[in-house]
Amino acid sequence: MSRNVVFIPVYNEEPHLVGLLQRLRQVYSGDVLCVDDGSYDRSGEVLRSLEGPRTHVILEPNNRGYGATLLRGFAEVIAEGYDYLITMDSDGQHRPDWIPRFFEEIPNWDVVSGSRYHSEIDGNGIAPADRRRINSEVTNVINQITGFSLTDAFCGFKAYRVEALKRLDLRESGYAMPLQFWIQAKVFSLRVTEMPVSRIYDDPNRKFGGDLDVPETRLAYYLDTIAAERKRWNV
Repeated sequence: MSRNVVFIPVYNEEPHLVGLLQRLRQVYSGDVLCVDDGSYDRSGEVLRSLEGPRTHVILEPNNRGYGATLLRGFAEVIAEGYDYLITMDSDGQHRPDWIPRFFEEIPNWDVVSGSRYHSEIDGNGIAPADRRRINSEVTNVINQITGFSLTDAFCGFKAYRVEALKRLDLRESGYAMPLQFWIQAKVFSLRVTEMPVSRIYDDPNRKFGGDLDVPETRLAYYLDTIAAERKRWNV
């Protein structure tokens, strides 16, 4: 039997956490890891109240960034000897119903990446125009470099073979970490596929924070990250 875990990075998601964990437990009874990235709301307290034998919580004292939170979770999963890992966001945009299918698919791949744009699903929402445009542009750049056929380079709903994760050298602490991941997936010849998932945007005004709320600044940051990673691995 393989050892599976669902990893949920958290930052200021107090209103969503109880409902998310309740829905998740309706379809999945295994291990869950939540890493809170220094939230300033009551997310940490809520997570502690949800902690149990199959729900492990790590509270980081300071906010370090989305990528840093993922890397903290990856390190924990590797140290604990899990075989397969699913990452999902904590803001209600990822439906736990997809978790069993991810775990069914991942033994055949190194990465099964959710895609909100692979195909249309009943009930799909409309992505904010700037997010859709930037996602499309960056996904095209990633495909040109890697030869993959991705339709969504940024979806945080993914399944990983943990042995494949061990081979990577991920360092990016911010929102561009998935782009660093895709370059290294090419470098280390990971077997990659996509799986359609729901596109949910309950809050179209959701912010990245700081300068990244300016679309062109965000795009430049993403492209700079890609360029640096290409140079690092000579691809």
